[in-house]
Amino acid sequence: MVSEDRQRIDKWLVYARIVKTRTLSQELAASGHVRINGVKIDSPSQPVKAGDVLTIGLRGRVLVLKVLEFAERRGAYAVASQLYEDLTPAAPDIPDVARTDTVRGEGRPTKRDRRRFDRMSDPD
Repeated sequence: MVSEDRQRIDKWLVYARIVKTRTLSQELAASGHVRINGVKIDSPSQPVKAGDVLTIGLRGRVLVLKVLEFAERRGAYAVASQLYEDLTPAAPDIPDVARTDTVRGEGRPTKRDRRRFDRMSDPD
């Protein structure tokens, strides 16, 4: 671990394994998807220090992370997970509408049903 008291946000995001590359972390920070202590940043060179709370909009979800330590390079997940504390609230239980059981005979006819109807109505 590094004994420095601050580090660039783009480096920290890579070293903490939040994103895979430094280019992706720079784009994430520059696009305004990162907040430090509630303040939106637009510069990848913005420094973070231990105790800062990061709010990151990433891949359709929001991560809330508290910076604990810094690293000199990107390492294993076990090391990277010690760099932060995950404060992300649990996702609410929303029933998945697509997984509900449907009753046959209800709703729109399938292609197979339409073909059956066509065969029954043909006066051959």
